Amino acid sequence: MLRMQGITKRFGGVQALANLTMEVPEGSVFALVGPNGAGKTTAVKISLNILRPTAGRAEVLGVDSCKLGPSELAQIGYMSENRQLPDWMPVRYFLAYCREFYPTWQDEDLAELIRVYELPLDRPLKALSRGMRVKVALAAALSYRPRLLILDEPFSGLDVLVREQLIESILERTAETTVFLASHDLTEIESFATHVAYLDQGRVQFVEEMSALSERFREIEVVLDGPVELPRNLPSSWLNPEQCSAVVRFTHSRYEPHRNDVEIRHHLPRVREIEARCIPLRAIFVALAKSAKNTTSRGDLCD
Repeated sequence: MLRMQGITKRFGGVQALANLTMEVPEGSVFALVGPNGAGKTTAVKISLNILRPTAGRAEVLGVDSCKLGPSELAQIGYMSENRQLPDWMPVRYFLAYCREFYPTWQDEDLAELIRVYELPLDRPLKALSRGMRVKVALAAALSYRPRLLILDEPFSGLDVLVREQLIESILERTAETTVFLASHDLTEIESFATHVAYLDQGRVQFVEEMSALSERFREIEVVLDGPVELPRNLPSSWLNPEQCSAVVRFTHSRYEPHRNDVEIRHHLPRVREIEARCIPLRAIFVALAKSAKNTTSRGDLCD
């Protein structure tokens, strides 16, 4: 549904994306995640031909993103990060205005979304709360049953109840829709994304199914017989190793149950106890970000 191959984007002397390559499978809920400034919004805008890449190629619905036309755009739902709406329009007028652009628009779907979201049809958009503006934008995007729904930071600044309502409605109404969302809000993503790509400083660190990601990361705690000095040649998959007396902790990024204990006993002496714990998505990315920062710092010191 969406493919990026070798996408690079520069703004003057600043490189926002570097050789970005990934594919969004049909029917998936694909999350592009990473810290603020990682390049997520730039990738979204390139996929929609809002920005042109400096190098590389993006395809959406099998068409070069630079050549997207009305027939393709009519099959794509899009909710931008800033959600700029015509503030003077009443909600009713705005939805009627959007209706004329999409041949597959379903009045029945819109009526149900108006009911579920409790949209104030006669109120101007400028008078709505942030959460209500998001609901209006999402109602417009879902009412024509797009083949591809693109969401850029959809949950930013929303309270918990609104987020839960939006996630529920997206899942209920996109059974035949591929969802591509860019976000740094990891708690919500973990509950419904099927695939995830991690973007850091414009570079993709990995792309994989959410289930596989959860399986390969573990928080490891090792209890030793007594305090020892950590070896310098620990495996690169041991992220952020820390020691407190006779206890060593780290995040394992390539955990395999049958190999884990053997590997640990090979690198650490006098192991008494090993515990491996599952960790949430937020903890995984905190560990990755911290590891990247530590690696950069060590590189700066070497320079």
